[in-house]
Amino acid sequence: MPDVDIDFFNREQALKLFKHTPAAIIKEDESEKHKTGVYFHSAPQDPITGHCSLDYKKAEERGYFKIDCLNVNIYKDVTSEQELVELMLTEPNWDSLKDKSTVDQLFHINGHYDIVSKLEPRTIEQLAAVLAIIRPAKRGLMYKDWSEILQDVWVRPTDGSYFFKKSHAVAYAQAIVVQMNLIAKQKN
Repeated sequence: MPDVDIDFFNREQALKLFKHTPAAIIKEDESEKHKTGVYFHSAPQDPITGHCSLDYKKAEERGYFKIDCLNVNIYKDVTSEQELVELMLTEPNWDSLKDKSTVDQLFHINGHYDIVSKLEPRTIEQLAAVLAIIRPAKRGLMYKDWSEILQDVWVRPTDGSYFFKKSHAVAYAQAIVVQMNLIAKQKN
């Protein structure tokens, strides 16, 4: 099944516009609401919680399609679709990633200045790889050169350890570029 994520500035406000059933995580007969997943089509619903009555993995096995709706607050300062496109297409000042205070403001890489400063990404693809290297399955790649990193970073680990899919990493890297450009724009 495909894995679909949609970013929103305000997830709850967006979800009010659509009929949906929140996905569930069920462990040992205890159900909790999935943090981001929802079904926009008919799915079995627990009458007490209002969540799907199937664990999201079981629901997927049965053909239900979960979409993860994510809060991404970096969009709060974007004023229009045109501005968003401009921020996406503007080459960021990659040297700003050498500044710990800047890195600590950025989506997904805050708190990982050690890895960012060691790898010094200069492209969206490299920044996406940094996002993957932050995860445990690929952490050892931070000691390799970029040609080795890009050869291995998107290979699924055989031991089942958590890693970041390329599609997610590239999308998040693009969001970080938007944020970097917003920060630069606000400084000017």
